[in-house]
Amino acid sequence: MAQHSMKALRLARSLPESPPTLSIETVPKPTVKPSHVLVKVLASSIQPSDKLNAKGLFGMTTYPRIPGRDFSGTVVDGPDDLIGEPVYGTSGPTLGFTIDGAHAEYCLVPQEAVVRKPETLSYLQAASVGVPFTTALLCLQRARATKDDVVLVLGATGTVGSAAVQVANAIGCRRVITASRRDVTDVNIAKDAALDAVARLTDGRGADVVIDTVGDIGLMKAALDVLAVKGRYAWIAAPRGGASTDLTFDIFQSYRKEHELIGCNSLNYSLENMNTMMRELLVWFENGKLTAMADEEFVLVSIDEAVDAYGKDAGGKRIIISISDRDPEGRLFGAPYIKRRISSDG
Repeated sequence: MAQHSMKALRLARSLPESPPTLSIETVPKPTVKPSHVLVKVLASSIQPSDKLNAKGLFGMTTYPRIPGRDFSGTVVDGPDDLIGEPVYGTSGPTLGFTIDGAHAEYCLVPQEAVVRKPETLSYLQAASVGVPFTTALLCLQRARATKDDVVLVLGATGTVGSAAVQVANAIGCRRVITASRRDVTDVNIAKDAALDAVARLTDGRGADVVIDTVGDIGLMKAALDVLAVKGRYAWIAAPRGGASTDLTFDIFQSYRKEHELIGCNSLNYSLENMNTMMRELLVWFENGKLTAMADEEFVLVSIDEAVDAYGKDAGGKRIIISISDRDPEGRLFGAPYIKRRISSDG
């Protein structure tokens, strides 16, 4: 018997000024339309921007709306040559915001929103890489990173930061200097707030490109001081929670060194833009230049548990909504490990 309904997370807003509510609902299964494909979603990650969307912090979101930016699955309706194709995808400012997203059993998306899933990635991995890796690639592209550049990545152990390290290496940048609050990176910013180590690591020349995934004003000032002549500074974050977002810097130094400051926001880019980046990432994933977290490192939740997952801390781990327990070949997701769950206290 044909399935006519599906489970989905749904954001609703009773009044324009009220915060949205998130619930699990049974809704009509989408019907395919021209230039679109219907994807049976197998996995979809809960990205930080999805959580912010659920709090009503994006003005472009229309309601009611199924959230969810990143997904993997198989095409079940659409052009004949795509039926059965394993795909992955991500969103610019539409999917999950102005059109229904992927936190559902099925997702209707424009054809340009899907790309063949890399053979080297499981469905869980493919559902986790869209937002962080396209954001990292966007930053490096807008900073015009080349093989001649030394790249400094701030927040290099975070989700986007670690992706930026990999993408910079995939591009072939001359050197990638990592910085975080941990000793596992080249620079521990908790111990070296002025980033003095960068000068030592570059023989005093500084970094040609800074990719800032942290959004700390003090750290940004320090990084500007170690930016090389003709250096480009790309950032994706700013202080939150009412902290000041005003930045002052030495404009004399910056014009003499011809510095460029480049804000990067993936929500300014269309599904076609995202498609182009996902195809580029596909090549790097399949040739081994990029890797994703192992399946057993994810926190998996069912769609019935996903509302709670939105509001809980997974201890820094990536949360994946596992729509199905099995992939199209019948293999258990993540076998032989046992699914992790988010504890009631986070």
